[in-house]
Amino acid sequence: MSTSSAADRPGRSGPGTEPLPRHGSGTPRSAETLGRPGAGRPGPGGGPDRQADDTGPVPIVGNRPAPPLRPVGNRMPPAGAATDGAAPPDGAAVPGDDRVPGDDRVRGDDAGPGDDAGLEDDAGPGDDAAPTSTAMPRPEVAELPTTERPAGGRAGRDLRAAIGVGVGLVALVVTSLFVWRPAFLAVLTVAILVAVVELSRALGAGRFHPPLVPLLVGTLAMEGLAWSRGPTGLVVGFLLTALAVVLWRLGHGPAGYLKDAASGVLVALYVPLLAGFAVLLLVPDDGAVRVLAFIATVVASDVGGYAAGVLFGKHPMAPSISPKKSWEGMGGSVVACMLMATPFVVLWLGGPWWSGLVFGAALAVSATVGDLGESLIKRDLGIKDMGNLLPGHGGIMDRLDSLLPSAAVAYLLLSVLAPV
Repeated sequence: MSTSSAADRPGRSGPGTEPLPRHGSGTPRSAETLGRPGAGRPGPGGGPDRQADDTGPVPIVGNRPAPPLRPVGNRMPPAGAATDGAAPPDGAAVPGDDRVPGDDRVRGDDAGPGDDAGLEDDAGPGDDAAPTSTAMPRPEVAELPTTERPAGGRAGRDLRAAIGVGVGLVALVVTSLFVWRPAFLAVLTVAILVAVVELSRALGAGRFHPPLVPLLVGTLAMEGLAWSRGPTGLVVGFLLTALAVVLWRLGHGPAGYLKDAASGVLVALYVPLLAGFAVLLLVPDDGAVRVLAFIATVVASDVGGYAAGVLFGKHPMAPSISPKKSWEGMGGSVVACMLMATPFVVLWLGGPWWSGLVFGAALAVSATVGDLGESLIKRDLGIKDMGNLLPGHGGIMDRLDSLLPSAAVAYLLLSVLAPV
C-alpha cells in the first residue's frame, strides 16, 4: 500500500497548492466545471470551489477566484452575472467591476468630488444635461428624434439669446421698411442668399448636392426682377434659374445627376421664389404696411400657437413630423392671427370688415404648413437646425420656414381683399 501526501488526496489542500477535485473516475475536473452552479461539493477537508456559507460557486477567472460581487450604484448585479470560469473578453463587464465597458469613469458611490458627469442615480428630475462623449444619453433624451432633442438649457435653447436676437430682427425689419423701402429689399435679399446656402449645405446630409453658384445668381435675378418687373419678372427669373441649375450640373458627370438637379430646383422654388412674393408685397406705395401686416400675422401665429399648445395642448397634430404641435395650438394660432390681421387689413388697407378674419385664418394655416414642411425636411435629413447663425434660433432658414409660404398666400389674398 503506497502512501500519498495531503496534497495528492482529493478534497485536501496542502501548503502552496490549489488541487482540483476529482470525479469518481479519477479524472481531474477542469476549471470550467468549478464555475457551474452545483458542481463540485467540498470534500472532507473543504474545497476551494464553494464559499463557506454555501451560497454558490466561486467563479474562477483563469486560475484565480473572481472578486466578490459588489453593488453598482444602488443596485446589485443579477444572480446570473458570474462568468463560466473563462476569462471575460476584452472590454466586457467583470462582476464586481463598477465600470461600464469602454468607460473609464468611476460610477456609483466611487465617483470623486466634483465629478459632474450625468449619472443616473445622481441626476435630478428634469435634468437634461447633454451626455459626455463616453456617457450614454439619458433614455428620455435618446428616444427623442434628432429634431426634437434639446439643444441646451432646460427650455431646449438659450432663451435670453433668442429674445435678444428676435428683438434685433424686428427692429431691423421695421426700420428698413419705414425709412427706405429699398433698404428692406436689400435686407431681404441678403437673408435669402444666406438661407439658400444653409439649405444647400443641409441637403448634403442626405447626399444631395444642389449647384450653389446658379442658385445664388438666380436668387439675385429673381428678387431684382420681382422688384422691377412684378410677377412676370419673378416667374421668368425662376424658370431661368431652374434651367441654369440643370445645365450647370451637367459638368459634374452623370453620377447623382437627378438627385442634385432636382434638389437644386427644389431650393430655387422653396426659398427665392416664395420670398419673391414678399418683394411683390413691397412694390406698391403702401407696400410697407402690406409687408408688416404679413410678418406680424405670422409672428402672431407662432406666439398664439405656442401659448395655446403649452396651456391646452393634448391632441398631437402630426406626431411623426413634429410631436410638439397640437390641434389646440393650431386653434390658438388662428385666433391670434385673426386678432392681429384685422386692424391691418380693415383699418390701414381699407378691406371689408371680414377680410381680416379670412386673411388671419389663411396665414395661420400657411404658417403651420410651412413649419411642418421644414420639420419634415429636417427629420428626413436627421438634423436639428438648418444653421447656427442666429443664437437661440438656429439659422436664417429656421426663421423663414413659416414666412416663405405665407408670403405667397398674403400676396394673393391682399390682391383680392385690398387691391391697390
